Amino acid sequence: MYEIIRRDGLAKRGRLHTVHGVVETPVFMNVGTAAAIKGAVATTDLQEIKTQVQLSNTYHLHVRPGDEVVNKLGGLHKFMVWDKPILTDSGGFQVFSLAGLRKIKEEGVYFNSHIDGRKIFMGPEESMRIQSNLASTIAMAFDECPSSVASREYIEASVERTTRWLVRCQEEMKRLNSLPETINRQQMLFGINQGGILEDIRVDHAKEISKLDLDGYAVGGLAVGESHEDMYRILDAVVPHLPVNKPTYLMGVGTPINILEAVDRGVDFFDCVYPSRNGRHGHVYTNHGKLNLFNAKFELDTRPIEEGCQCPACRTYSRAYIRHLLKAKEMLGMRLAVLHNLYFYNNMMEEIREAIENGNYAEYKAKKIADMTEKTC
Repeated sequence: MYEIIRRDGLAKRGRLHTVHGVVETPVFMNVGTAAAIKGAVATTDLQEIKTQVQLSNTYHLHVRPGDEVVNKLGGLHKFMVWDKPILTDSGGFQVFSLAGLRKIKEEGVYFNSHIDGRKIFMGPEESMRIQSNLASTIAMAFDECPSSVASREYIEASVERTTRWLVRCQEEMKRLNSLPETINRQQMLFGINQGGILEDIRVDHAKEISKLDLDGYAVGGLAVGESHEDMYRILDAVVPHLPVNKPTYLMGVGTPINILEAVDRGVDFFDCVYPSRNGRHGHVYTNHGKLNLFNAKFELDTRPIEEGCQCPACRTYSRAYIRHLLKAKEMLGMRLAVLHNLYFYNNMMEEIREAIENGNYAEYKAKKIADMTEKTC
């Protein structure tokens, strides 16, 4: 069940009740593709850095170690020792990202594994079965993410097929949730809106999938090469046509400013690899801009990454020390930078929720963006 606690313009302060606990929204989901966040971050760390939801990838876990292996070990929660919600994406994005290794047909998609080249088939039913084996809290519907530069004709056909696949996903999940051997018989299903950067196709698709009364709705196929302006334009067009009484999830987005702008447009779920990927390369977020810790000016800097930050890195270590670790290729440097970035994102979401509750989100957003673009660190 999803409830809206407060609205401030289009921004929503909500609460999603799940079998694995309550999610306070807006929320950023920390990305652990293969059931672990890159950068040597353990689930015990996630508790400390305010993580509410962990996201894992259906395709990658199907390939290795195998969803049936995870199922035999009690599902993802027991496997990775995490008792809060987990969202699994459907494998549909690999249809987009593994373009050279796949063939799309009505029944589903034929892949060659990026690991060993073996042939894999995944369709709506297979995706639901894999995600049921993983026993995640929220499963994503299987879809195709068409390229934003694809022709109108291709995008129209792709979106129509994604709708048909969504119906099949819903039917298969209902069947799986009725089986006594299913680990999580209260698994939720989110559908995905597609349509490239073509507003009319996006809006029509949003209206069509809204009829299915799903547990939540995602906007997919953005942050894949289009401009920020196109992203915001599509959100302006699409979000008003998705059910306001269900969570809205913008997949794969994004920078702190992207998140602030999307919240203002009614989005309340986010995920992105940026904080962990950038952290592993020495790029860390602060309230006064992003820092590159490899810069020589930090060699003797005894300050924490950000004054006043309560993350595990900032409470103890200096910029100079973390810079040294990164340059020496010590894993601890990457780990500390990733922990800081994830804490920064999760803490920002906490601030966003508070600002919406207080009815001053517009002021908060304006100040936050102004501060982060100052570059005074």
